[in-house]
Amino acid sequence: MRALNFYSSNYHGHLLCRKKNCTIRLGDKREKYSEGDIVWITAGNRFEPRKKVFTAVLDRVIVKKLSELNEDDLKGESPDIRSLDDVIKYLSEIYKRPVEKDETVTVIYFSEILE
Repeated sequence: MRALNFYSSNYHGHLLCRKKNCTIRLGDKREKYSEGDIVWITAGNRFEPRKKVFTAVLDRVIVKKLSELNEDDLKGESPDIRSLDDVIKYLSEIYKRPVEKDETVTVIYFSEILE
């Protein structure tokens, strides 16, 4: 079973409230994640204990340029993100490097599997 992990403590609250239904990751992640995959949605820092929040199915895995993100992508990533500039700033913080509008990203939409 693969995990789709979220480092930021901001995301943990959004995941618990089910306000987050997608993630934007730098690079082409299609070899790692495919539509229909079942994954654990987890929260926690690298090399530290992580908390399983829920199990999910990956609904869509889309590769595009950062500049091509649409309103649904932004809203799904976080209700706090309002613009492409917000995403760029946030990704730059997460990846600890400058992120440019022409970079390739993978947008992964997911839905909780109720048990």
